[in-house]
Amino acid sequence: MELWCVESAARPPRAVPDPRLLRDGRVLRNLLQLEERYSPATTYFQCVQRELRPRMRRMLAFWMLEVCEDQKCEEEVFPLAMNYVDRYLSCVPTRKCHLQLLGAVCLLLASKMRETTPLTVEKLCIYTDNSVNPQDLLAWEVIVLGKLKWDLAAVVAHDFIEHILQCVSLPSNKTALVRKHTHTFIALCATEFSFILYPPSMIATGSIGAALHGLGILDQCGPGEAVTELLAGVTGTEVDCLKSCQEQIEASLFQSLKQGSCLQDLATSKIVCHSSQTLHPTNTPTDVLDVNLS
Repeated sequence: MELWCVESAARPPRAVPDPRLLRDGRVLRNLLQLEERYSPATTYFQCVQRELRPRMRRMLAFWMLEVCEDQKCEEEVFPLAMNYVDRYLSCVPTRKCHLQLLGAVCLLLASKMRETTPLTVEKLCIYTDNSVNPQDLLAWEVIVLGKLKWDLAAVVAHDFIEHILQCVSLPSNKTALVRKHTHTFIALCATEFSFILYPPSMIATGSIGAALHGLGILDQCGPGEAVTELLAGVTGTEVDCLKSCQEQIEASLFQSLKQGSCLQDLATSKIVCHSSQTLHPTNTPTDVLDVNLS
């Protein structure tokens, strides 16, 4: 009998995008037609929720993003899970004490839809510090599925990325970097409730525009205005709306980096102050938003 060690086994391979589907305009048209079907209500905090506030959603989103990053989930799992959260909150008044449970359930469902190996119930309970038990998680899974009408194949911004990138004349050695930065911008948008106003196609287009601008390779793709018009034309977006979305994405990134820097400075000052009063300095845990664009 042979024994095989699988502790360091590589992740299961994933199919690459089919070039024929990317070149078929019908696929993009179908995505654009379907995206509105999965759009959550933009006023659910005012009209539906009594206990919840946007800052609570933001805290939940950061926790969900941390879980996805720690488990090395596919990039689209987190935005899809947030789509489930927003659609559920659009129709069901939810208590504050159930918000993390809802987030865990949505991560479970999204990973089942987009991951080769989904997250397990046990792992998700551990990430909640066992404040959620497996029985509640499984029971809520059925509840959330019912409220979403078992319609989980939502269109997210990641579904548009490859369709848009193939229309932009990028340097061959920059495509992967632009894609990586685009993923980061989309994840950032998913954490902010204000971006719920924009459809996934505009989030994807604005994120690509922000990535091109931030990397300083926009001029390599052609005149700036021409590239913006090209991006807008791919998804049928108004140029002014696209510019507004891109500017908001860049402003959100700047604000997040600024907050992270302020929190880091505050934590450092506290440690220095404490160390001056004791012989044994202690580490102070802080919630610092780390936007990794490297």
